[in-house]
Amino acid sequence: MRQAATTRDRVRYGSSVIEYEIRRSPRRRKSIQVAVDGGGVKVSAPVDVTDDYLRAFVRRRADWIIRHSTPETLAAAPKRFVSGETLPYLGRNVRMIVSEAGEGARSPQVRFDHWRFLITAPAGMEGDERTERVRKAVIAWYRGRAEVRVPQTVERWGPAFGRDPGSKVLIRDQRKRWASCAPDGTLRFNWRVVMLPPALLEYIVVHELAHLSVKNHSPDFWNLVAQALPDAQTRRRRLRETGPHLPL
Repeated sequence: MRQAATTRDRVRYGSSVIEYEIRRSPRRRKSIQVAVDGGGVKVSAPVDVTDDYLRAFVRRRADWIIRHSTPETLAAAPKRFVSGETLPYLGRNVRMIVSEAGEGARSPQVRFDHWRFLITAPAGMEGDERTERVRKAVIAWYRGRAEVRVPQTVERWGPAFGRDPGSKVLIRDQRKRWASCAPDGTLRFNWRVVMLPPALLEYIVVHELAHLSVKNHSPDFWNLVAQALPDAQTRRRRLRETGPHLPL
């Protein structure tokens, strides 16, 4: 009897890519099975099942796979910034419509209109240069929104934590954290927070404001957060599940 053959494939789902190992076995007659363990996503299938069929099967099970996967199992799909792709904003996937700019345009432009990203790129801008410059324009748009929305959220919650209204709120490109609280009361936030649902952005703000009173993560700190947000642990868990899969 032939031995089981092993190959690999991937599918895009939302802002993530699910990579999986395919094990085709002559002993498996009909059923297809998906398993998730420390080694990643594994699909067991009969030998005559096509790759296209398995891709569709994995997409149908994508929600379950993501719920049972670790951040290492899934990778954020690299964006090509073409029409039809999506980017998250306030927890919703927003479709991109990309077109060529009018004559004389020198840089990409990004507009948000009726829950669509309308992006224009100068004529003749192609390949890696186009992708990178559009990416930077998109990031600039997100940073602009963060510079408005995050301070508004801080102002709304600040009085509950005794925040000095004159202390700074800064938007930064922090690779390893969502936010930080400096000894002088300066709050720094990752611009990516505006990709998240509002409830998670609110949790991040409350978390940092609580550090104005309690600098560590002791029980006193978590009690303070819970007094403001009774469902803080649920929001924290959602943040851990959502954060690793954001693009850009």
